[in-house]
Amino acid sequence: MKRKRSNQTWWQRRVAGLSEKTRRQPQSLPPFSRKTWPLYADITVQTIKSLAYYFIGALFIGGCFAGGLLAGYFASIIDQTPVPTKAAMTKTLNNVSASTTLYWAKNVEISHVKSDLIRDTVSIDKMSPWVQKAIIATEDENFYQHSGVVPKALVRALVSEVTGIGSQTGGSTLTQQVVKMQYLSNETTFKRKAIEIMYALRLNHYFSKQEILQEYLNIATLGRNNKGQNIAGVQTAAKGLFGVDAAHLTLPQAAYIAGLPQSPSVYTPYTITGSLKPAKELAYGLDRQKTVLFRMYRAGSITKKQYTAAKAYDLKKDFLPQQSATSATQKYSYVYNMVYDQAIEVLAKQLAQTDGHSESDYNKNAALAQTYEAQAEELLTTKGYQVTSTLNKTVYDTMQTVLANNKNSFGQTYTSTETDPKTGEPTTITEPVQNGSILLDNDTGAVLGFIGGVSGELNHIYTTRSPGSSIKPLLVYGPAIENKLIGSETMLADFPNNFVNYSVTDYGNTIQNRFLSATEALKWSYNVPAVHLYDKVRQTVSVKKYMDAMGITTLTDRDYQTLGLALGGSDYGLTVQENASAFSTFARGGTHVDAYVIDKIVDPLGKVIYQHKKPKATQVFSKATAYIMQQMMHNVVSTGTAATLSWQLNFNDTNVFGKTGTSNDYKDLWFVGSTPGVTLASWIGYDNNNGTAHTLSTNASQYNINFWAALANAIYAKIPQSFKLTDSMARPSTVKSVKVNAYTGLPAADVSFDGTTYKLSANTLTSLYNDWEPSKSTANFAIGGNDEDYKLFWQHLTGANNGYGVVSKGNKRATVKKSTTSASTTEKKKEEEADKEDEEDDADEKETPSTEDKADTAATSSSAASSSSSQATTSSERTDTGRTQSQQGNTETGTGSKD
Repeated sequence: MKRKRSNQTWWQRRVAGLSEKTRRQPQSLPPFSRKTWPLYADITVQTIKSLAYYFIGALFIGGCFAGGLLAGYFASIIDQTPVPTKAAMTKTLNNVSASTTLYWAKNVEISHVKSDLIRDTVSIDKMSPWVQKAIIATEDENFYQHSGVVPKALVRALVSEVTGIGSQTGGSTLTQQVVKMQYLSNETTFKRKAIEIMYALRLNHYFSKQEILQEYLNIATLGRNNKGQNIAGVQTAAKGLFGVDAAHLTLPQAAYIAGLPQSPSVYTPYTITGSLKPAKELAYGLDRQKTVLFRMYRAGSITKKQYTAAKAYDLKKDFLPQQSATSATQKYSYVYNMVYDQAIEVLAKQLAQTDGHSESDYNKNAALAQTYEAQAEELLTTKGYQVTSTLNKTVYDTMQTVLANNKNSFGQTYTSTETDPKTGEPTTITEPVQNGSILLDNDTGAVLGFIGGVSGELNHIYTTRSPGSSIKPLLVYGPAIENKLIGSETMLADFPNNFVNYSVTDYGNTIQNRFLSATEALKWSYNVPAVHLYDKVRQTVSVKKYMDAMGITTLTDRDYQTLGLALGGSDYGLTVQENASAFSTFARGGTHVDAYVIDKIVDPLGKVIYQHKKPKATQVFSKATAYIMQQMMHNVVSTGTAATLSWQLNFNDTNVFGKTGTSNDYKDLWFVGSTPGVTLASWIGYDNNNGTAHTLSTNASQYNINFWAALANAIYAKIPQSFKLTDSMARPSTVKSVKVNAYTGLPAADVSFDGTTYKLSANTLTSLYNDWEPSKSTANFAIGGNDEDYKLFWQHLTGANNGYGVVSKGNKRATVKKSTTSASTTEKKKEEEADKEDEEDDADEKETPSTEDKADTAATSSSAASSSSSQATTSSERTDTGRTQSQQGNTETGTGSKD
C-alpha cells in the first residue's frame, strides 16, 4: 500500500517529526529561498496573531482595571458627596431666578445679582401643550420612562474621562439638565458628572415628572428677545419673540422655541441690538425648527397633517420688530458692586484651590485668575448662591446721611462742557470733591461701613491717592521706635538741608531752625525731621517689610528708594482701605489682620463653601511700639493738627488717636483715627479724570476733620459698643520710662563741644522707649544736623542770640534779630515748662508724650529751645517729596528738589 504523500514541505515534515525535547532546542532555519518562503510567511502570520491576542488580552485586562478604578472613583465621589435633602433641593428648585442673593451682615438682603438674563416664570398649566411635547421629543424622548438618568450617560462619562474624547456631554436627560442649571457648574469633569447623576436620581425621587418639566421650561436659556436681552424660560421667549403668552403658542412657534436650548446663540432670531438676523443666519433657527417638528412626528406627538402644515408655515412673519430696552437703576450701587466684586474674587480663589492651585499660583498667574474669575462670575449670575457680607446696613445708611449733609462743605464743584465722542453732542461734566471713607473693626478687620464717593460709580476706598503725612506713623516713626532708633523725646534736626539730590522744607516753605523732639515733630507733622528720621531708618532696616506686613502692596520699589516717600510721595499712593487697615495695627497692639468684606458664601443646596476665618495675625510691631505710638498720636486729636476734634466729638476721646495727611497743592486730604474698637479713615480730593488739576482750599483739611467727627459721632450713636472706648491698651512692661534733658532728649550729663564744657540743667522730660534706655547726653545728640547746626544750638544754650529756633522762609537759616528777652530768661521759662510736664507725667503714671501734626489749620507752638523772638511760630502740616504721582497727578514737591 502506497504511503499518502503529505502536502507539507520537507522542512515542515522535519519540524513536525521532531520530539518535544528536540523542538525546545534552538533550531536554525534554512536560507530564505523560493522553496522556504512559505515557511517564513507562516511563521510571520502566527507571530502577528499571537501578538494580536496578547494585545487584545492586555487591552481587555487594562480596560477592566481602568473601569474598576473609575467605578471606584465614581463610588468614592458619591460617598463623599452629602445626599441633598428634599427641603434643600426644593428651595433651590423654587429659586427660578437662578441668581445669587447678596446680604448685609445679619442676613439683611441687599439685592439679587444683576444679570442680563431676563426670565418670567409660569406654572406648567399655563404653558402650551405643544411646547411641552416639543421639548420632550427633542431633548429627552424617554423622559417619562427613566428614573432621572440613562445608563449611556454614565458610559459616556467614563469613555470621555478615559479617552479625552467628547468634552460635550450632550444627550443628558431633562432631569440632568435641570440639575446642571440649578445646582452645579458647567464644567465638564468626571467629578461633576458623577454628582450630576446622583442629584438627578434624587431629584427624580423627590419630585414628579411634571414638576421637573415645569422647572426646565422656566429656566432653560433661549437666546435673545427683540430688545437684544438674553432670555430664559418659555414665557419670556413667547413674549419676547412672538408677543404672546406661553399658553397661546402655536405648534410652529412652540417647535421653534423647543429648538433653541441646543445652541441659543446660533438659533436665536435676534442680534444683541434686538434686530432680526440676516436671512442666512436666521435660516439656522428655522431649519432647527423643522428638525423639532420631525422628531415630534416621529414620536407620535403630532400627526402627519399637523407636521406638514407646521413645516410649511411662514414663521418669520410672527417675529416681533426691534424695540429698545429700559434699564433699571440699582439702589445701593456702591454696596452692590463692592460685595459682588469681592465675592467673585473669593469664589474664584476657592474654585482654584479646589482644583489644586495654591494661592501663590493664583496671584502670580493672571491667566489662571481670569479663568476662575469667569467661572465664579458665571456661578454668581446663574446659580442661587447666598453671599453674606460684613457690612452693617444701619452704619452704611448713617454714613451716607452724614455725607449728604456735609458734602457741600468739602469744596467747589466744577462743571465743564465737552463733546460726547459717540454722539457728537455737547455734554456737561460735573466734578465735585469726592470722598472715600471706611470703618473697620480693629479686632477682625471686617469692613462695617464705607462711603464710595459723592457721585459716580468709582468706589474711592479702592482708588490709590497720595497719603501725604498720614504715612509717617506707618513708614517712619513706627519702624524707628521698633528698631530702637528713637524714644518719644529723641531730638530730630529741623535746619536748612541738602540731602543727596533732594532738599525739603516744612509746610509753608519754612524751616524751624532748631532740634525738636520726635513727639513734637509728629504732632505738628514737620517734614524735615521726618525725612532725617526716614533716612536713618531705611539705612538700618527694610521698611518695605513693615509695609508689606500691614497689607500695603501699592508702593513700588522705586517708592522705597526715595526720601520723599516719608512725606507720601509715591508712584501711585495708597487706597483708603489700605491706609485704614495698616493704621489699625497700632490699635491692635502691633499685629495686623487684612480688611475683608465677604463673611460667608453658601451654595444652592445650603452648603457653606466659604467661611471667613480670622487669620493668624501678623506681628508687625512690638506691643511697646504700638503703645508708644498710641500715646504720641493721641496728642494729634488733643492739642495738635486735629485738636478741634477734642471739642467736636460726642464721646470721650481719651483713647482716640490719629494722624492727618495733606499732599502737595491740597490735592489729597486725609484723617485716619482709631478708638480701641474701630478705625475710621476719611479722604477727600478731586478725581481730575479729564486732565483737570483742581485742588482743594487751604481750609479743606479742617472741613475733612469736621466731617470725620460728624461720621464718628453718628456711627457711635448707632453702635457705641463697637468703639470700646474704655478698653485702653495696658502699658507693656517693655515700655521703659527715662528722664531726659529737655534740650537734648537724652539723660543729663556734662557735655563738651568745640572745647567748651556745658553743664546741662536738671529740667527733664519723660521719654518712652521700646525696651531699651539711651546713654547720657553727647554733643551730637540728635538724628540729623551738621556741625553748624550743633554749634548754633550750644552757643544759643549759653545765651547767644544767633537765630536758633527762629522760623525762616525757604531752605535757609533765620536772620538774627535783636531780642528784648535774655537767653537766661528763655531757658528759665523752658525749665519751668519741662518740670511742670514731668510732674504731670509722674502724677498719672502714663508718661504720655505729646505728638501731633499741623495739617491745615495754622497753629501756634512754643519752641522748647527757642529764643524769645522765635517762641511764637506758625506751623501747618505739609508734605514735600519732589516726586510726581504718575497716575493720580499728585505731587509732593513742596519746595524740595527732585529725589
